[in-house]
Amino acid sequence: MNLSLYSVNAFLILDAEGHRVLAKYYRPKGHPQGESKDLLMLKDQRAFEKGLWQKTKKPGADIILYDGRLAVFRHSLDLIFYIIGGATENEIMLYSALTAFSDAVHLLLRNQVEKRAVLENLDMVLLCLDETIDDGIIVETDSTTIASRVSRPKADTTEIVINEQTIMNAYQTVREKVQQRIQQL
Repeated sequence: MNLSLYSVNAFLILDAEGHRVLAKYYRPKGHPQGESKDLLMLKDQRAFEKGLWQKTKKPGADIILYDGRLAVFRHSLDLIFYIIGGATENEIMLYSALTAFSDAVHLLLRNQVEKRAVLENLDMVLLCLDETIDDGIIVETDSTTIASRVSRPKADTTEIVINEQTIMNAYQTVREKVQQRIQQL
C-alpha cells in the first residue's frame, strides 16, 4: 500500500492531434521511492504521450491503465487534460484533482477552453496547475478556491463615464466658481 502524499507523476495537456500543449513531470528528490529515472528524456516523454494519446483520443472513458501507470483524463473541445499516477494510486483522488483543475480553468477562461485560449493565458493555466498540484502532491481539489487564488484582482478604481452631460456639469461648476471669485474681487 502506498501511503505517500506524492500521488501525481505527470500532468499533461495534449491537443486534438496529440501534440504537447503543456507537460509537467513530477518526481522530487524527497520522494520515498527515490528519484525516478523513468521518463527523464524528452524522447521517452514524447513516445509516452503519443502512445497515451493513441489510446485516449476518442471520448468515452475517463481512466485508463497505460504503460504501468494510471491515466485519468478529460476531453475539452480540442484539448485533452491528463493526470498520470502510479498504478496503485487512488483514481478517485486523481479524478477529483483533474476535475478541480479543469473546472478552475473553465472559470478563469470563461468556458473558452481551447488550444488558442490556453496558450494565450498560459500564465494563468500554470498558476492554476501549481495551486492544484505541488511537486506531485495534490494540494487543492476545490475549483472555486483554485480560481480565486489565480484570478487577477480587479483594480480599485471606479469606472468613470464621460459623456456630454458630465462635461457640461464640469463646465457649469467651473463657470460658477470663476464668477464667485470675480465677485469677491
